[in-house]
Amino acid sequence: MVDDALSHFADRLNELLPEVMRGFLRREANELSKCNITLPQFLVMNYLHNEGEATMTAVAHFLNVTTAAATGVVERMVKGDYVKRIYDSADRRIIRIGLTPRGTAQVKKFNLQKRQFIIDIFGKITEEDRSQYLRIITRIRQILQEEHLSDKK
Repeated sequence: MVDDALSHFADRLNELLPEVMRGFLRREANELSKCNITLPQFLVMNYLHNEGEATMTAVAHFLNVTTAAATGVVERMVKGDYVKRIYDSADRRIIRIGLTPRGTAQVKKFNLQKRQFIIDIFGKITEEDRSQYLRIITRIRQILQEEHLSDKK
């Protein structure tokens, strides 16, 4: 049985977390729309920025969508010159995608804007609260990663 304090915590978090996420996403969506980039497109661009080239299967897995859906997202980015297709010289059926210079520049620009937004918001919170927040969110990520790995087994 869950104690009352934990139940109350879950209720409050369930109420607050969507509002916080919407606030962050609204800010990001406003910046992305200025360049006609959708959030899924930016997520793929950021993924490629961090991981380098990737197959369509890897992109689909990252977005948690079908390969056909990922192909549609990537196709629009190719047309916008944010990503390029890279064909395997040994097997033309293998297609990887990677960022173009324009895509790399856009990711860097958005990440700088996101960094400034975080500074603006968290600058209004004490250093101690920021440290606790970072410690807690890091621990939550660790728990989620452990659960994800155990789900794959």
